[in-house]
Amino acid sequence: MQRLLAGRIRFCAVVTLLIAVCAGAQDTKAPGSTAAPTVDQIIDRYIDAMGGRAAIEKITSRASLGKIEVPSMSLTGTVIIHEKAPDKLLQVVVINGNAFRQGFDGTNAWTDDPADGLRILSGIQLVEAKRDADFFHPLHLHEIYPNMTLAGKEKIGDEDAYVVQGTAAGETVPDKMYFDAQTGMAMRLVSHRHTPDGEADVEENFSDYRKVDGLELPFTIQQTGGSAEFTIHVSEIHQGIDLDDSEFVQPQGEGNKVQ
Repeated sequence: MQRLLAGRIRFCAVVTLLIAVCAGAQDTKAPGSTAAPTVDQIIDRYIDAMGGRAAIEKITSRASLGKIEVPSMSLTGTVIIHEKAPDKLLQVVVINGNAFRQGFDGTNAWTDDPADGLRILSGIQLVEAKRDADFFHPLHLHEIYPNMTLAGKEKIGDEDAYVVQGTAAGETVPDKMYFDAQTGMAMRLVSHRHTPDGEADVEENFSDYRKVDGLELPFTIQQTGGSAEFTIHVSEIHQGIDLDDSEFVQPQGEGNKVQ
């Protein structure tokens, strides 16, 4: 996520956001072996940990509802995320009666908020929005990051995590994906983002995984970077529901800004 109170809300695929940009891994070492797993093994284990390729492909829409907390501003609000395959995404945050929205309709990306009004994204921001909206992001990691490498093993809290590094098309700074060496689930994503305020490194942490319709999904997403720090607590996830394409289309307005 980016500049929170200017409508630049980003979720890990949730927050697919939210949930669609996540990847994970499980320790693949044989008993007594000291060899690290390959990147392919890490990605395959992540897909299996989520529920498997068939379970991922079976779901083609998702609606998530939750609460957002911004401690530095003593603010709380409501988060709504709608996702639809293959690449449609709508994210809405409501704080103090003000709505901050951003969407991707499969071609166009936009944000709409009380401060800046409606803005149409272009260039690298459009590329990033399209990548964020990939509903089957976990299955497309090799296409998104053509040259992924294993960057070692690090501790997140008390847990070991494999770190996979890859640079997406159109980017110059690599993203880092952290995968739990034991459970196979996504733990952290550090990505380089382009915002109206400039470039920023954004860290997202994923926890409280629960099974929904055969998929393991994170119900807590904590994010820092891009001048914002907040936590999203997801309360409901509904999958396979009917979402009309029209809700992802940019609102009609005059004087649209192009970024």
